[in-house]
Amino acid sequence: MTNVLVLNFSYESLGVTTFERAVRLLFAGKAEMVAPGDREIASPSFAMRLPSIVRMLYYIKRPRARVGLTKKNVLLRDDYACQYCGVRERTMTVDHVQPKSRGGADAWENLACACVRCNGRKNDRTTAEAGMTLRRKPREPRFIPWLTIKRNTMPAEWGTYLFLYDVGIEERIE
Repeated sequence: MTNVLVLNFSYESLGVTTFERAVRLLFAGKAEMVAPGDREIASPSFAMRLPSIVRMLYYIKRPRARVGLTKKNVLLRDDYACQYCGVRERTMTVDHVQPKSRGGADAWENLACACVRCNGRKNDRTTAEAGMTLRRKPREPRFIPWLTIKRNTMPAEWGTYLFLYDVGIEERIE
């Protein structure tokens, strides 16, 4: 299956779609081909190269994306570092700064990455009661990438539109 990069009217990336949907967008007059791919489709009376990149012919307004509140995202936000002692381990937990039993909510501002030792030491107490301080105040992350692609799995022509490298220096990217 061939994937196609879809760009907004302003050339910012919107996402990746299948070549079938990209071809439908082209024939419906909703998109234009920016870069052809290396494959071709043909019928007895028609042949065309499959697109690698298409651009929408009208602007699609996207709402601000919010990062989902999950254990994995809390650990990623804190870079798998305990917010009490700073240790980095593979088995980290998520601690409620204000314990749930004391009215603490499941919210970005109340969750912090903690090692098993610190989480057990804090137990069901507030940070003041446990005599512990946070290294960094927890907050909601403001950035979420709309599109995540590994560099070595995408076609080379996508890099310019994903701002992974400038035009003309493709050979530096591995």
